[in-house]
Amino acid sequence: MDFRALIPDYIDQEPGTYDFKFTVFTSVYNAEATIERTHESLLNQSLTDFEWLVINDGSTDNTDAVMNKLVASSPLKIHYVNNPLNKHKMSCFLQAVKLAKGQFFLTFDADDQCMPEALHVFNEEYESIPDDKKENVIAVTGLCIDEHGNKVGDDYPSSPYYSDPFEIYAIDKIDGEKWGFTLTDKLRGVHYKPEFFDHGYIPEGLIWNVLGMQGFKTKYINKVLRTYHIGIENSISNSPLAKTAVGSTINYLANINWFFENYWFKTPLFFLKNLYYILRFSNYQPYRRRCYTKSIDPGIMKILFTLLWPFRSLVK
Repeated sequence: MDFRALIPDYIDQEPGTYDFKFTVFTSVYNAEATIERTHESLLNQSLTDFEWLVINDGSTDNTDAVMNKLVASSPLKIHYVNNPLNKHKMSCFLQAVKLAKGQFFLTFDADDQCMPEALHVFNEEYESIPDDKKENVIAVTGLCIDEHGNKVGDDYPSSPYYSDPFEIYAIDKIDGEKWGFTLTDKLRGVHYKPEFFDHGYIPEGLIWNVLGMQGFKTKYINKVLRTYHIGIENSISNSPLAKTAVGSTINYLANINWFFENYWFKTPLFFLKNLYYILRFSNYQPYRRRCYTKSIDPGIMKILFTLLWPFRSLVK
């Protein structure tokens, strides 16, 4: 296994031409009971310059029938794709990026709701970015509440707050569910090999960190724009560790290789945790130690991994 070859990178793209301001993307898997609630939220949007791109990820319930009914009756501009086989959410996400006809790409889960002014606020917040920052800011992200009205996770240190997903999580320790859009042009620059998905689940954070590595920033705002329904089971969160092992390993290796040099002294515990998780997931994969060490760039991390390898069975 060559983990390094599966780590994505970035290739800048020529600006695209778009028919809509937003592509609102929803990946659905067995969502017959909730997808109409999501549709209702989009019907109520004050800004209507968007398409709703829905990809059915191999559902085994009546999701396809429900979606076909919505396509036939809804006033929304719906682009519906029915994948016969389950590909996992991240595969559907990158499939949707290629299909998107909106300048801004916004993921919206099939069991969630949003405020009627959500798209309008996102658009205004992007347009109000100062000219000296705008070239480098590719996303706007806000806050969520749960279905009981309780805020999910932490506020940002200020509003607006300009940073990137890595620093928000690893340095600022901002936790909890958030919601935002990214420029479609920039998402299309994320380059990966077809084998990227051959091993199943890929963590979404890997994609955001690819963009962060390019120096792109996000405008974070302390405005609640989405209702996140907690306690919903899904195929990813309930997958056995063996099914998520390769994708998770790629994510942790990328974190170490990309950010160690600049952030080790700021947050050493973050990198040690990433090493711990690589060791943990190695128990669910048939690969030898060298498959991992040849993919780890920082020398000290390579040495630590080698020293800890004999004890990996204790890491569960």
